[in-house]
Amino acid sequence: MLSLLFQKFKNQPQNRAFRIPEGWRVYAIGDIHGRDDLLRELHQIILEDSMDNPDLSKMAVYLGDYVDRGARVRETIDELLYHPLPGFSSRYLMGNHEQLLLSFLDDPSILQFWINIGGSSTLLSYGVQAPGSGFSASRVNSIRGELISLMPKAHLSFIQSLEPYVLFGDYLFVHAGIRPGIDLEAQKPDDIFWIRDEFLDAGIDHGFRVVHGHTIDEQIQEHPNRIGVDTGACSTGVLTCAILEDDQVNFLHT
Repeated sequence: MLSLLFQKFKNQPQNRAFRIPEGWRVYAIGDIHGRDDLLRELHQIILEDSMDNPDLSKMAVYLGDYVDRGARVRETIDELLYHPLPGFSSRYLMGNHEQLLLSFLDDPSILQFWINIGGSSTLLSYGVQAPGSGFSASRVNSIRGELISLMPKAHLSFIQSLEPYVLFGDYLFVHAGIRPGIDLEAQKPDDIFWIRDEFLDAGIDHGFRVVHGHTIDEQIQEHPNRIGVDTGACSTGVLTCAILEDDQVNFLHT
């Protein structure tokens, strides 16, 4: 009985303060999904917020899912590439939707699956027409060729360069989450980009606090072991970011 009680205690998140390195403030931005208008609005809000302490070093961490669903994917990537927050270092994570776009370029047979979860808006944003379903093999390959031809090389290079995660201080920034009980270096890409219930329902201390997007909720999900900031910007108009400084957590949103 005592051993069972000890194991249960060990698996609970410890009541401790998670910290960002001294002298830094981090803004972790949730899933954008083709809403460049909300991204510009949130950038302005972040800039205004950051002016209260000009001596701090500031970092923006984008949690992935820039493409699909929203109509202005191309403009969103342009905004990220060519209008970074001035005076900030920026880190860009890969989401499952970026992973799926790259997978389509390697294996065009997954086109229908990609379209089913929002890929048609990315194709249309780059000028590729792909309505309907039941594409022939030749049409699938044609769509792939059109996308490669029409997508700016800088955009493809940007997507290919996206990071799987960022570990900074006591915080792990990742798109979807991690598989509980597995060392960070041994995490599989499918879990980092796609996991849901096994991660969301885990009440254990991961050794760091995880900041993630991927799973939409109207409310910010703040738990002892994780913070979820995907507030469904594409459909709700609310793009959210967490502000992390020392052991404090605050939030901004459009």
